[in-house]
Amino acid sequence: MLKLNRRNLFGGVLLALLINVGTMAADVGRQPQPLLIDAQAIDAHLNQWLQARQIPGAALAIVERGEVRLLRSYGLANVEHQVPVRPETVFQSGSVGKQMTAMAVMLLVQDGKLKLDDKLARHLPQAPASWRNMTVRHLLTHTSGLPADWPEKFDYRRDYSEPELARYIIGMPLQAKPGERWQYSNPGYVLLGVLVSKLAGQFYGDFLQQRVFMPLGMDTARVISERDIVPHRAAGYQLIDGRLKNQDWVSPTLNTTADGSLYVGLQDMIKWDASLRDATLLSPEHLAELWQPVRLNSGKRHPYGLGWELGQRSGREWLYHDGAWQGFESYAARYRDGGLSLVLLLNRSDAGVVELADGLLKLLEPVTTP
Repeated sequence: MLKLNRRNLFGGVLLALLINVGTMAADVGRQPQPLLIDAQAIDAHLNQWLQARQIPGAALAIVERGEVRLLRSYGLANVEHQVPVRPETVFQSGSVGKQMTAMAVMLLVQDGKLKLDDKLARHLPQAPASWRNMTVRHLLTHTSGLPADWPEKFDYRRDYSEPELARYIIGMPLQAKPGERWQYSNPGYVLLGVLVSKLAGQFYGDFLQQRVFMPLGMDTARVISERDIVPHRAAGYQLIDGRLKNQDWVSPTLNTTADGSLYVGLQDMIKWDASLRDATLLSPEHLAELWQPVRLNSGKRHPYGLGWELGQRSGREWLYHDGAWQGFESYAARYRDGGLSLVLLLNRSDAGVVELADGLLKLLEPVTTP
């Protein structure tokens, strides 16, 4: 069976793929000039990419200082039924959903139910002795020492309960001491979902629904369910020997874990971005915690916060994450100051979502005045 990964392979290159988009003010105190958006050039670039990569469909949103400047849909949401992608089409989030997992944890921190530097053993007493120094922050920042993903023989078609998944992860040998190095870990985020469920007294997905999606009006955002009727749901695809195939099937419980198992649409992500700009759910102090680069045991900083990759563009802080899962790829990024945000959703695996976003952002240029 093809191994599935909620994270895009290109995402690991971190800052190497950051591009320069100039929207800086020319003088101190002067407002940044609005972006000059060439919709025809963006459409041409995206359509060419979809055709060259045999990607069925895509959805794109560009937001500038709270204003939706461009909302586009391309191609097919469902190839078999020839259903076009529309602005309301629902895609899978992949690891972009880690942003929401980090938000769930920070809401519990804000509620006083845990601290980022709590030892995991305090909340998960079954943790082994080798985990004695592992904290909640280590899981959020991918510095726990846990493996990047499930082992080669992991059965994606088996249903696991949350306690079973927790036992499986706790049984994984650490590849480094907690805090020693940065290594992306999907199992670490699965364990965060287990932790949220325990401390909130309800399933992680229900907690997100009640504390994040409903308050923000993210009407179509939810945990994945293939059994439920989900209006405007896109189908996911993969390319095998040059031919388009349906996504691999995984068990229902493996599509509800906190490492990136969400349905989202463009409007959901626009509302999500607005909540970050306006500090709707978290206090400014708790929100700022999401975007602090992790400090390793050596004292060296790594450009990853709590569910967010961190970079610089034109001297400004650039926050982003990409994802890949079950025939979908996603990318969500924003300037920390809210000046520009971009959301890109695709329904084919190995589609190069980071490269595509790179090319689109290069087409955005500032309006200049004489």
